[in-house]
Amino acid sequence: MSNTVAALSNEAALVARAAAEPTAFAAIYDHYFPRIYNYVRYRVREAETADDITAQTLEAAWIKLASYRPERAPFAVWLFAIARNAVNDHLRASRRRCWIPLHILDDLPGGEPQPEQVAIHNEIHARLLAAVSHLSDRERDLVALKFAAGLTNRQIAKLMGLGESNVGVILYRSMQQLRAELGKDL
Repeated sequence: MSNTVAALSNEAALVARAAAEPTAFAAIYDHYFPRIYNYVRYRVREAETADDITAQTLEAAWIKLASYRPERAPFAVWLFAIARNAVNDHLRASRRRCWIPLHILDDLPGGEPQPEQVAIHNEIHARLLAAVSHLSDRERDLVALKFAAGLTNRQIAKLMGLGESNVGVILYRSMQQLRAELGKDL
């Protein structure tokens, strides 16, 4: 999968049409749902909560679509800003700053892989999640936006209010920290 969020080929026209004709929002929904869900899933504990927050995000985007201004930010950045705010609201409301627990690996959907593959996959994910839990909240947020949501450094910088090079440096250092953490377990 590419590290960038692929824009719809006719996104600007589709967004304008969806603002006037609600049924046109379905194409936007279908295109962005998996990426938003992945981003939210990286940030919250339960899959059901991720479903709810993703639905809230897309509903809010649909309701606020008339207020979207393409000159201010690309549509994906605007959409992920709504998702990020929804996640932060959820975390603030729950008064906990927990991150993805290791038991979620039991809930991973599968295409019926071999048990050995599942065990290896689960072990790798457990080690990765344990290593990610050692990152700061900001580092985890940037890693989630980069790798779960597939945003570019430029899009992340615009969303987070950071410089593009600052995003790159933080991501580089986060990856170095993860490599060092995972290297200890090998």
